[in-house]
Amino acid sequence: MPFTFERTALDGLVLVKPKVFGDDRGFFMESFSRKEFESAGIKMEVVQINHSRSVVGVLRGLHFQYPPYEQAKLVRCIRGEIVDVALDIRPSSASFGSHFSANLSDSNRFLLYVPRGFAHGFVVLSDIAEFEYAVDNLYAPDHEGGVIWNDPDLAIRWPVEKPILSEKDKKLPALRDIKDSLRQG
Repeated sequence: MPFTFERTALDGLVLVKPKVFGDDRGFFMESFSRKEFESAGIKMEVVQINHSRSVVGVLRGLHFQYPPYEQAKLVRCIRGEIVDVALDIRPSSASFGSHFSANLSDSNRFLLYVPRGFAHGFVVLSDIAEFEYAVDNLYAPDHEGGVIWNDPDLAIRWPVEKPILSEKDKKLPALRDIKDSLRQG
């Protein structure tokens, strides 16, 4: 089997560890297989793949799209190292407001499957990081949302004190301030 699928405490969120075949020439791995993912209970039709590059200390997120434009994501760091965070924003979920974080890097080659109903973000630990994510729904700018990275109610332990943020990310609201809009979609 080319993948190990590790379920997290947050329903639907899965850490994916690919089998890597390496020798002195380099390595080979599968980063997605519909058949393997579906056999693990993950159904995702990829409609777009995005690629970003960031420098050390950049924090992107926590981003999401409102219904019916939510996106499931399969994320990975293809160069460098990041701490990746997924926040459960499903109002009816028992784990609403809970988060999961994992180090993703070009050395561990882990992927994280983030289902619909989660906000997502990451912070760069290495000098440079390149991040790639496949999504199951197109970008809908009129339906994007976010949660401020340092929301005190969430107690996310980011490994940076003063991250580099976009102007948009600096102005994101706390989760408690958007909770009602998440119910309405």
